[in-house]
Amino acid sequence: MAQIQGLAAHAAGAELLKFHYEPGELAPQDVEIAITHCGICHSDLHLIANDWGVSQFPFIPGHEIVGAVSAAGSLVKGLGVGDRVGLGWQSNSCGVCEWCMQGRENLCAQIEATCVGRHGGYADRVRANARFVVPIPEALESENAAPLLCAGITVYSPLRDYGVSAASRVGVIGIGGLGHIAIQFARAFGAEVTAFSTSAEKEEEARKLGASHFVNTRETRALKDVAGQFDLIISTANADQDWSVYVQALRPTGTLVFVGVLPKPVSLGVFPLISGQRAVAGSPIGSPARIREMLDVAARHGVKAQTEAVPMAKANEAIEKVKKNKVRYRAVLAN
Repeated sequence: MAQIQGLAAHAAGAELLKFHYEPGELAPQDVEIAITHCGICHSDLHLIANDWGVSQFPFIPGHEIVGAVSAAGSLVKGLGVGDRVGLGWQSNSCGVCEWCMQGRENLCAQIEATCVGRHGGYADRVRANARFVVPIPEALESENAAPLLCAGITVYSPLRDYGVSAASRVGVIGIGGLGHIAIQFARAFGAEVTAFSTSAEKEEEARKLGASHFVNTRETRALKDVAGQFDLIISTANADQDWSVYVQALRPTGTLVFVGVLPKPVSLGVFPLISGQRAVAGSPIGSPARIREMLDVAARHGVKAQTEAVPMAKANEAIEKVKKNKVRYRAVLAN
């Protein structure tokens, strides 16, 4: 097999440089993807900086991948050369634990991430276990579909897990790379959606995405006025806030779900949780089956990531724009 060409960080926080590696023989259960698009996720920035202490250098980031199958192992079924496919955060699991057997592979203790301990999608090709490679529906453009494979499934899963329907009142905190997709999916489910943001100028866009209401979180009174209104609040934020206010905004049996990683531990009083049987939870990505379902829903309901395409060769420039929050809402590298 020919060498795989990519862009790698050679040390924590370093600029990405050209890098190539020998992939070896293709495993029987794996597929190789010729990459056309790869989204830039904030997780990539954390991995480049080694904020989580799991990065091994040099490494190629990237886990929101869309491309075409260029080779398939001898045991692969259902995928063939030329098929347009996607690959997200997870590229393998043990396949035999209780979670894998339930079809909840994203909870497997032996989860293999696409760009942790292996090379990811800022490259011309990538490999993964075929179970985690999903077909992309024809109705979705590759550029807009790529971020759905991580950002999209991250917000879609809690909507499904907590039974969101037309009867639901859903709040979305943060109108950014995750939040703008969460609003669209919640609206596709028929829910009444409220967007929470520190940026008043995002109100018009939030309403265009499907939000019926907008709360400027810099206005303390506005937050207090929505007490007891929501069945589910999804926090996509990565900045600290007064989380007790959001717990108070839940209806009885409501849930505040974190999908964004916060810089500090969350401190909450337990009485509002006990008195209203409210809950606080977290949610990670989703299984391959859930990702397939999400893509189908996106295709049928016109849900898509708002993207800015950047040539793969200009990845460093795109990363800087993402760091400075100058992309609305997802940067996608294109080969």
